Amino acid sequence: MNARVATETLLAGLRAAGEPTRLRLLALCAQNELTVTELTQILGQSQPRISRHLKLLCDAGLLERFPEGTWAFYRLAERGDAPELSRTLAGLLAQDDPILVRDLDGLAEVKRARAQRAEEYFRANAAHWNRIRSLHVPETEVERALVATFAGRTIHQFLDVGTGTGRVLELFKGHAERGIGIDQSREMLALARARLEEAGCNQFQVRHGDMYHLALPPKSVDAISFHQVLHYADEPAAAIREAARVLAPGGRIAVVDFAPHQLESLREEHAHRRLGFAHDEVVGWFKNAGLKPAEPVDLKGNPLTVTIWPADAPERL
Repeated sequence: MNARVATETLLAGLRAAGEPTRLRLLALCAQNELTVTELTQILGQSQPRISRHLKLLCDAGLLERFPEGTWAFYRLAERGDAPELSRTLAGLLAQDDPILVRDLDGLAEVKRARAQRAEEYFRANAAHWNRIRSLHVPETEVERALVATFAGRTIHQFLDVGTGTGRVLELFKGHAERGIGIDQSREMLALARARLEEAGCNQFQVRHGDMYHLALPPKSVDAISFHQVLHYADEPAAAIREAARVLAPGGRIAVVDFAPHQLESLREEHAHRRLGFAHDEVVGWFKNAGLKPAEPVDLKGNPLTVTIWPADAPERL
């Protein structure tokens, strides 16, 4: 990038951020991926006004907009000429600034509402979870492909993130020496414990846990799965980074989720935050976490397609 382009980028970014509401939006999007509706709730301003400010920030390269069905998500730019500028500007704000503190309290309330909605959904459907997960895609086909993704690997320690009823752990009964499944729903964990005991999977245990803060040592897990979990997540990329932290050298991670789709009913009725993921997005998460992406597997269905995205940790030098 030549000096003239760099200067223009800097000036455009400073002009865009040099307004109180836009600076607040920049600070919030530095914390979390947010929709216009959520930002409107936090700032207490009209949706048209917030949308205009967001457009200016996107035009200046400080934010990125990711449309998805009837929603659009905004976050700090990761591409183009201005990502470093956006992070720098957001980082210059005093953390004890009263307006920022109030905005972050509003963000915390938005996140609590998200978590409550998802928890209510899980609680209401815990006893029928396996049936719900197989409504759109043949689960047996997905399970075979997931196990095949780890074929030929020695798995001393397996981790299933968002384990639900523990079905993925059960699949790896003959493939892993021991393993852990984590989930935030206590109802799901109760089902998982009963199921694993009935299946004789004594080498596995389940725990109440947070995908963003895994209670595991660095480089301690040989294989990790995220099975139909990340479309509920606020920050999928952060979950992948945390998984990469605990993945041993040469270990493999596999993300199983939907390819992009337009079934808004999954969002409205089943608390899906994201309507699937594109290959480039998932590969970007892997690369940013220091992982080497492998060839994805598309399992085409009607109307939904399930994709398995594998990635490997570098071998020890």
